[in-house]
Amino acid sequence: MRMLMIALVSTLTVACGGKKDAAATPTPTPAPPAAKPNDPPPAPAPKPAAAPTPTTPANTEALMDPAKLKETAPATYKVNFHTTKGDFVVQVTRDWAPNGADRFFNLVKNGYYKDIAFFRVVKGFMAQFGIHGDPKLNNVWRDASIKDDPVKSSNTRGRVTFATRGPDTRTVQLFINFGDNARLDGMGFSPFGEVVSGMEIVDSLYNGYGEGAPRGRGPDQGRLQGEGNTYLKADFGQLDYLVSADILP
Repeated sequence: MRMLMIALVSTLTVACGGKKDAAATPTPTPAPPAAKPNDPPPAPAPKPAAAPTPTTPANTEALMDPAKLKETAPATYKVNFHTTKGDFVVQVTRDWAPNGADRFFNLVKNGYYKDIAFFRVVKGFMAQFGIHGDPKLNNVWRDASIKDDPVKSSNTRGRVTFATRGPDTRTVQLFINFGDNARLDGMGFSPFGEVVSGMEIVDSLYNGYGEGAPRGRGPDQGRLQGEGNTYLKADFGQLDYLVSADILP
């Protein structure tokens, strides 16, 4: 799912499983051009072939029908992220980006963020995640896009933002800013929350693979979309994972 983020500067997109052009048949997205380490996350990859499903989220039935997950989120809420490095907490402010806050709330509430790899961690830039370990869910959510939100808060350190591959293509992929990435604000990346405790855990996520293929040594999003965690655990054994995410009372 190279669809992950913004379509990069030239192909600036923070992978996000955005909607394919409104066509009946998918049109493969060309590989993005070489990017500098500071460029925004790359665009999602073409839809790959289906593969085995290694993980089962908490509410699989609900997650297989994105159209039903439309609950309005509270004005503010906190989510505890349990990772292989420890826990951190994100506070969401719905007013910053209502569509993003609602989508995130529904995904967390129904158990989407379970056994999810931090597959693109670039030191000094951001940590990206959200492609599911179960290819069946990737097939469902890669087209379940939401409308853009105006950018009301900046992509500063600790802010959490949806990846995108262009206008109105946000789906499930997120990134956490390691530093001041305010340049992303003008590209339409609208943060909806921020890390309020445990940022040292985010900083410690494994970043040895760096950029994804073909620019770097990291996972290929197309293969990750189609093969899920089977691919990652075979070829990228040092990645850290989001074990689960829970809405705090």
